[in-house]
Amino acid sequence: MSKNNNTQKTPILTHLVAGGAAGFMEACICHPLDTVKVRMQLAKSVQKSASGKKLGFAGVGVRIVKNEGFLALYKGLGAVIAGIVPKMAIRFSSFEMYKGALADENGVNSRTSIFFSGLLAGTTEAVMVVSPMDLIKIRLQAQRNSMADPMDIPKYRNAPHAAYVIVKEEGFRALYKGVALTALRQATNQAANFTAYQELKRWGKKVQNIEGELPSYQTLVIGGISGAMGPLSNAPIDTIKTRIQKSNIGTGSAWNRFTTVTTDIYKKEGFRAFYKGLTPRVLRVAPGQSVTFVVYEKVKGWLEVAQGKIKEGEVTIPAPQK
Repeated sequence: MSKNNNTQKTPILTHLVAGGAAGFMEACICHPLDTVKVRMQLAKSVQKSASGKKLGFAGVGVRIVKNEGFLALYKGLGAVIAGIVPKMAIRFSSFEMYKGALADENGVNSRTSIFFSGLLAGTTEAVMVVSPMDLIKIRLQAQRNSMADPMDIPKYRNAPHAAYVIVKEEGFRALYKGVALTALRQATNQAANFTAYQELKRWGKKVQNIEGELPSYQTLVIGGISGAMGPLSNAPIDTIKTRIQKSNIGTGSAWNRFTTVTTDIYKKEGFRAFYKGLTPRVLRVAPGQSVTFVVYEKVKGWLEVAQGKIKEGEVTIPAPQK
């Protein structure tokens, strides 16, 4: 993150490239866990093996690979990658913008201002990018076609095709089904994420008397801890949102859909159903945030060093040949 007393503002392009690189790496590494999480959340009853034994997240993952092929774990990845660059650019740049606006006259941020900066950044990314991307991803992940069988043709072939079919059959507004819950999830995620990350980072620097950036392995650990805070605090919101977005029923108000799905889950599956997929979600988000923060900090640092050398004349950019 940018330091509070940093007189030279980091260009938006730096946030775009660093955030995009971080998001791409995070998606490629952690997407299979997200697919398992979605399948567990969409299951109306406890998933069991042929012998009747309850399946955990590992068992569900093995079943997906066995029935649909290994590539099935990457269903919806195209939608994620297509949205990850603007998502991360908006997340980090808007967080820095809100953090600057909420800083005191000395440019110092309190824990409260960091929390609200994360809250606003999460809401911003949810409305602008995450909600439609999430809906398309969930529709793709919910399909149970075999990736190994070319004759098993799914309804949605890929992310662009899914977007086209959804808009054609359900209207453009369908892409924003569950947007309020998505915004609430992202807001609480990033509020907890950035607050924990900033506080742990500050504490780590203070204890070790470090002026610059922490070592990458420490950023990895801090990112994992901060990343786990969001899923632990808003699991029911994510489960309800996933059920609403998977449904193709467009009638009724958003509140009616929310109350119907919530009541249906509670009556038919019990209170614990709201926490379905929590384990793979934590295992998806926590290492995902570890990767995100490490790659973001590294790429951002490299870009800032390169920009500094260019400004000082140590590196020259050759003029294009005529």
